[in-house]
Amino acid sequence: MADELVNAHVVPGNRPGGRATATINQEVLRMPEAMYQPTTPQVAARRRELAPGIHAAWDQFSEAVFAPGALDEKTKNLIAVAVAHVTQCPYCITGHTKLAHRKGATDEEIMEAIWVAAEMRAGGAYAHSTLALNALGVPAHSHDEHGADHGAHA
Repeated sequence: MADELVNAHVVPGNRPGGRATATINQEVLRMPEAMYQPTTPQVAARRRELAPGIHAAWDQFSEAVFAPGALDEKTKNLIAVAVAHVTQCPYCITGHTKLAHRKGATDEEIMEAIWVAAEMRAGGAYAHSTLALNALGVPAHSHDEHGADHGAHA
């Protein structure tokens, strides 16, 4: 599964009904070449060759993580789509989007997962404003007129 994911952005198709995903593939390939080279079979083979034990462990880990369990494969890949947007990995975004779709996620579910990621990433900035406010001397605790303590919660 790990190689399938990493190589997913260079493989057209893979959508239910046989619709091609060439648009996504072309977007990844148009990224600055010095930064995001396409993963070829040769690159995948070389990666395995340079660290075969670690690569095998990675494959086993990836397969275990994405196997059905308490969460089904579709849900796990929707989570991965969201996380990939937060980590901003174009390979992961493309690969997990395609895998989520193959596991039955709709376009709407994928976009909603991306919006959850966007809110969570923005929420981190909002929550961390507590640090800035504390640095400015805003009291960490305040009491209302009834004496109730309202601790500084993000």
